[in-house]
Amino acid sequence: MRIALAGAGAFGEKHLDGLKNIPGVEIVSIISRTAEQAAAVAAKYGARHSSTELADALARDDVDAVILCTPTQMHAAQAIACMDAGKHVQVEIPLCDSWADAEAVVAKQRETGLVCMVGHTRRFNPSHQYVHNRIVAGEFGLQQMDVQTYFFRRKNMNAKGQPRSWTDHLLWHHAAHTIDLFAYQSGRIVKANVIQGPKHPELGIAMDMSIQLKAETGAICTLSLSFNNDGPLGTFFRYIGDTGTYIARYDDLVNGKEEPIDVSQVDVSMNGIELQDREFVAAIREGREPNSSVAGVLDCYRVIGELAADLEAQDGWS
Repeated sequence: MRIALAGAGAFGEKHLDGLKNIPGVEIVSIISRTAEQAAAVAAKYGARHSSTELADALARDDVDAVILCTPTQMHAAQAIACMDAGKHVQVEIPLCDSWADAEAVVAKQRETGLVCMVGHTRRFNPSHQYVHNRIVAGEFGLQQMDVQTYFFRRKNMNAKGQPRSWTDHLLWHHAAHTIDLFAYQSGRIVKANVIQGPKHPELGIAMDMSIQLKAETGAICTLSLSFNNDGPLGTFFRYIGDTGTYIARYDDLVNGKEEPIDVSQVDVSMNGIELQDREFVAAIREGREPNSSVAGVLDCYRVIGELAADLEAQDGWS
């Protein structure tokens, strides 16, 4: 499996580290914003090609699939370009920043029949897999999810503390993780509400947001998001169910009394990004739809699109 990666920033390297652990995978091409960065990352991971242009990788006969870790605003158009070039594609979360773009990517996937997967990592983290397996087995019925997504990002920096070339977004990016996960664990979302705090004077985005969701099963979700939180960074999930309570912090899981739960045997790795990439490669090899396929996560973007429209309508009084 010969893979090109576009967007060799902080998250791109997480994918490259995961791909190294998958048998039969070769990293062929690295695409990045500067030629120097692309060449340096290509040398580090043994890729024989680097460029600043995605089209250069798509033109290569020795590229079977592409992973896109580029800015959000480029995701949909680049995913479509990959499929037009006959390449399977995995798009990092979020798939897009508009409902129309989400529909366009799904249409292209159906037209080409290629694997198109979105990086909804929470479906693959062993902690969330453990809970999902209990739900599927009928051993745990989800009643409520309480989720906090907190960062301290008053300047436009990436995970490495370097300046970003694009602006992040609480709704289209960070809320997408939880909205999809809630639907994955509890069923289709039938009701959604959102309010947001003041917009940052320089970044032009809301720095605080609150979302409520309800699934067809009756389960509810409360999601708090902030770029203003001066404290532990990341997302913390509390699952409240009929037979227990679980708290998930990335790949770790504890019960409601903070007693650790061993999730080391849930899958072949404890690294959610690696497991996500393993699913992408396996789906291509087996000619099947992957978990978190673009069709499988589409409903998440329907909900986000509805919430985005709601926020636009609120702008007159917020």
